[in-house]
Amino acid sequence: MNYSSTLKIAVLFRAQHRSRKFVHSVQRFFFVTMAGFENEMGRLLSGTAISKEILKNLNDEVQDMSNKLAGFKPGLAIVQVGGREDSNVYIRMKLKAALEIGINAEHIKLPNTTTQIELLSAVRKLNNDPHVHGVIVQMPLDSIHKINSHLITDAVSPEKDVDGLNTINEGKVAIGDLSGFMPCTPNGVMELIRRSGINIVGANAVVLGRSKIVGTPAAELLKWANATVTVCHSKTKNIEEIVARADIVVVGIGVPLFVKGSWIKKGAVVIDCGINSIPDSTKKSGQRLVGDVDFDEAKNNASFITPVPGGVGPMTVAMLMKNTVISAKKTLRKLLSTSWDIVPLPLTIKTPVPSDIEIAHSQTPKDINDLASEIGLLPGEVIPYGNTKAKISLSVMGRLSSHQNGNYVVVAGITPTPLGEGKSTTTLGLVQALVSQKERNAIACVRQPSQGPTFGIKGGAAGGGYSQVIPMEEFNLHLTGDIHAVTAANNLLAAQIEARIFHEATQKDKSLFNHLVPLVKNKRAFSKCQVRRLQKLGIENRDPDSFTDEEIKQFVRLDIDPSTISWNRVIDTNDRFLRKITIGQSPTEKGFTRETSFSISVASEIMAILAIASDLKDLKDRLARIVVGLNKNGEPVTADDLGATGAMAVLLKDAIQPTLMQSLEGTPVLVHAGPFANIAHGCSSIIADKIAMNLIGPEGFVITEAGFGSDIGMEKFFDIKCRSSQMIPNAVVLVTTIRALKMHGGGPPVVSGLPLKKEYVEENLDLVKKGIPNLLKHISNGLKFGIPVVVAINYFASDTAAECELIRSASIEAGAVDAVICKHWAEGGKGALNLANAVITACQKSSSFRYIYDLEESILKKIEKVAIEMYGAATVSMSELVKNKVESLQKQGFGNLPVCMSKTALSLSGDPLLKGVPEGFDLPVTDVYLSAGAGFVVVMIGEISKMPGLPTRPAIYDIDLDPNTGVIEGLF
Repeated sequence: MNYSSTLKIAVLFRAQHRSRKFVHSVQRFFFVTMAGFENEMGRLLSGTAISKEILKNLNDEVQDMSNKLAGFKPGLAIVQVGGREDSNVYIRMKLKAALEIGINAEHIKLPNTTTQIELLSAVRKLNNDPHVHGVIVQMPLDSIHKINSHLITDAVSPEKDVDGLNTINEGKVAIGDLSGFMPCTPNGVMELIRRSGINIVGANAVVLGRSKIVGTPAAELLKWANATVTVCHSKTKNIEEIVARADIVVVGIGVPLFVKGSWIKKGAVVIDCGINSIPDSTKKSGQRLVGDVDFDEAKNNASFITPVPGGVGPMTVAMLMKNTVISAKKTLRKLLSTSWDIVPLPLTIKTPVPSDIEIAHSQTPKDINDLASEIGLLPGEVIPYGNTKAKISLSVMGRLSSHQNGNYVVVAGITPTPLGEGKSTTTLGLVQALVSQKERNAIACVRQPSQGPTFGIKGGAAGGGYSQVIPMEEFNLHLTGDIHAVTAANNLLAAQIEARIFHEATQKDKSLFNHLVPLVKNKRAFSKCQVRRLQKLGIENRDPDSFTDEEIKQFVRLDIDPSTISWNRVIDTNDRFLRKITIGQSPTEKGFTRETSFSISVASEIMAILAIASDLKDLKDRLARIVVGLNKNGEPVTADDLGATGAMAVLLKDAIQPTLMQSLEGTPVLVHAGPFANIAHGCSSIIADKIAMNLIGPEGFVITEAGFGSDIGMEKFFDIKCRSSQMIPNAVVLVTTIRALKMHGGGPPVVSGLPLKKEYVEENLDLVKKGIPNLLKHISNGLKFGIPVVVAINYFASDTAAECELIRSASIEAGAVDAVICKHWAEGGKGALNLANAVITACQKSSSFRYIYDLEESILKKIEKVAIEMYGAATVSMSELVKNKVESLQKQGFGNLPVCMSKTALSLSGDPLLKGVPEGFDLPVTDVYLSAGAGFVVVMIGEISKMPGLPTRPAIYDIDLDPNTGVIEGLF
């Protein structure tokens, strides 16, 4: 009986019994039995045979992973510099083994001109590729340039270092931490020793050689297996005597036939890691391969000995495959796991509550990379902007596309006072409570605030008190530059409109054509956007030099009617003097002047597009569809007609990625986009919500916000955003304050910047009771969409128990799941614990979601339904001019778009002075215009300014920068 037949028996038992422990027992029995045989093959430790068994087991594990997650496969990248044939042989062995067990192995061949920087870049790219679970760099590096191989092996991520050569993994082995990857050859050596059946514990082990790859780690592994280890090297004296006492001999010195048979103790296990070529005239090649041990002599004394070749070599490859599978299994566990290992930051609560900025400065935020890791993001998906904020790559949506979504909750409010009622604060307090108090996965998705209100009178939108985003200065100011990118893209398109009109007016057709399709290196060619225009015009000819005069005219003439241009320039500053301007007054513009205006940047259609796009392709498609005006035939002219699509997309390529920040308690916040709610749809981005839903798992919560009251932000959240995203919320959180209800009950006006009247700081049940109908109307609005509603009573110190109870009982009677007093502003997450409990309960209830209108209905019908159902209007009126615009949009094919109602947030009606629940009123539609890129028709109600102005005393008076510390002062 030989080892091969033994293994066949073991494999047969393995196939029938599926017990690895049983197979190993059988193998040990045969190994021990064969130790007494005179037949020399009976003492072989065949790495070839053992590796086949290991690879078969790995194949089963790979198949099991694929069964757990469809399409999942381990990925191995082998990087080779140059083309050494010996390296090619080793790589082919690795690729063959990977193919056998189902690993996706990629051989990345780099030329011998590769520099160290280029190689490091390639390695880091693989580190960040979520589909690659193992990275090896084939040594030696065959480059004409000097490359530090140690630097390269250390550049491989320890989590993907399946060769086990990164200093971190080597260091772990040295201290007995075997949780990392062990070097493949020493790991294979240990497996061979274990297969011999020898008791390693207490055995005398001698390791010849101290190389980084074999000798040193092999000695460490033997030591941590409780053998007594001696390491011999070129300076060791009396090696023969030392080896003669060894129960286990591991040799890896690169000297052929160095260890003689007489050195080997009777019954010792010999593992030969060497492979050397020596002359042999009997061989056709004139050479043969031998190890560092004289096999023919040593086999007579050894109980078990590895052959060369066919011993350690195949085991090295098998261990490489095993490490790759282990790495893939770790990744799969993370993919399938929905639990976060998140550590909330503790709060130090002070009474009275300090200013927002003082509280923000008192907390030390987590490093943003640590937070990203806690919530399941990979390093390659995180693009840090300093230590406290980072962009999140859209690739995470693809990686986690198989994840089951959790609970989706939208936060809206009642009709607010000019001071706001704390939706952002409640959003953050709720997430803090869910994470820190309930230990649930939860992410807040909020909009980026405009700098206009920040420096004006409203202030920022980071929340407040002990429920806010930090660092609040960065959140409220430039953040990662998204609004500036929107501004640049918007104004680039505006500049192109004027330039095109000017050039068409001052040039003849052929001159214009020659400029638009210039001769470059004696050849003309249409750009991608110009080809799209040709397709739109129905011109099939793609050879510019063969264009007819008619084709040239069709192509070059957009013939924009200046009186129809609806595209304005934008700036992220409150500047009332830009509400109407005249452009083109320089003599160089040859009298081509026209009146136009500036809007604030967040009112740009591009901001709405950023918020509603689902990915980069969708962003580009929407940018292309932007209608800037009409031509002289009354046909829409688009951004793509102007050739601006690609350039705008380039400006927005980073802005489309959400920004990860954190709350005061270290819980995750995704900040993205900032469309105005009284002009656009007023919601945080679809992309941020989708990424958050990917991350939280089936039991988690995404808390997203909708601007202003249910009549504005929430209605557009459902009828516009949800239509695009196909994501339906499980619950609505409706934020109210006693202050706002008193105002709606007939209290004196609430004015920003002035102290509140005594009615608002003293108990007044009568005013609260009279104002409650406004709250009930908003509850009714939420229920009309078929979604459970939870009322959050944002508590102030002057509120009384009786006032709160009045609200609570009325809310529940009106159909709310619950109405909860929330003290998150003063207490952080702990103060929103009851709200968190109520939201969890609401999300468990069944719902029957429905839209307020169908897209197939006419634009006018949609307007009427929103006005009557959401606002309580009796009628809708519009001038003949507006009616004609509506009819024109219908005829142009835009009648199937949702409507985006642009009205005051300070009243359910179109009149900001009408408080409470106005009845029987007429809703005046003063204008309609198309936002084709965003995908809706904007309906203007009354006078809504797209450019706020600065008040008499704007916030800029209090904002300052300490030149010694760089600390921002006076920001709220």
